[in-house]
Amino acid sequence: MVWNRRVEQVEDAPGDIVALGNEYADGHVIAPHSHRRTQLLCATSGAVMVTTRHGTWVLPPQRGIWIPAGTVHQVRMLGHVRSNSLFLKADTLEAVPAACCVVGLSAFMRALLAEAVALPVDHDSNGRAEALMGLIRYEIADLPVVPLFLPIPVHEALARRCRTFLVSPSIHQTIETWSKGLGMSRRSFTRMFRRETGMSFMSWRQQACLVAALPRLVAGERVTLIAMDLGYDNPAAFTAMFRKMLGASPRSYLAGRDRELFTAAKRISSPS
Repeated sequence: MVWNRRVEQVEDAPGDIVALGNEYADGHVIAPHSHRRTQLLCATSGAVMVTTRHGTWVLPPQRGIWIPAGTVHQVRMLGHVRSNSLFLKADTLEAVPAACCVVGLSAFMRALLAEAVALPVDHDSNGRAEALMGLIRYEIADLPVVPLFLPIPVHEALARRCRTFLVSPSIHQTIETWSKGLGMSRRSFTRMFRRETGMSFMSWRQQACLVAALPRLVAGERVTLIAMDLGYDNPAAFTAMFRKMLGASPRSYLAGRDRELFTAAKRISSPS
C-alpha cells in the first residue's frame, strides 16, 4: 500500500500511473514545489487550497484537481485532510489539462482511486492491477471541470487588493470603491480587471465569495452564518448563487454522492 509517502519516493516507479494516499492535519502547508509527473489530487475528507502564480483553486471533499507536471504550487490543508493522488507519466493520456483545474469525480472514480492507493508501487504489469489502471485511464480522460478557480492579477496593486478582499469578502463591494482606491476611473478599472483576470469584476467577486465559503461549509459552519458574513440578504440568496454556480445546494454539493449532482457538474465549465 502506497500511503503517507513523499511523491519523490514514487516518481521513478516504472508504471505509467502511480497512486499515493496521504493524511494531513488541519492547517498543514506544503511549501511551493513541482512534480515531474502530472498529478490528480483528490480530497476524500477536508478541503484543500492549491495556489500557483496564476491564482487559487479550492478543492472540496470528493473532488479532484489536475496539477500539470512542472507546475510550481503550494498546498494548504483546511480541516483534517485525507487525500488520494494519481501521478501520471507524460503521454499516459492523449490530452491532460494544460493548467490546474478542479474536476468532479463519480462514485466509480472515487472507488477506483481507493483501490489504486492500496496497490504496491511495483505492482505487476498484468492481471488485476493493470486492469484497474486501464479503467482509471478511461475514467480520467473526460472528468467534468467545475468552477472553483480564482485568478489573481499580475498587477501588484490590484493583486494586493484582491488578496485583501479574500480575507473579508463581501458581495456588496463595488467597482466604484475599488477603482477609487486604486486611483483609477471606473472605465479604466473594468478594462484592466478583465485584462488581468479574464473575468468581469462582478463575476470575480461572486467567485471569490464562493471560494471563501467552501472551506467554511466543509468545516460544518451553518449556511445562514456564512451567507450573512458574505453580505447576502438571506441564506436563500446565497444558496441560489451556490446552486447557479455549482448545480446543487451547498449540502448536496458537499455530500458528493448524488448521481444527479455529478451529471449536473458535467454541464459546468470554468469561467472565461
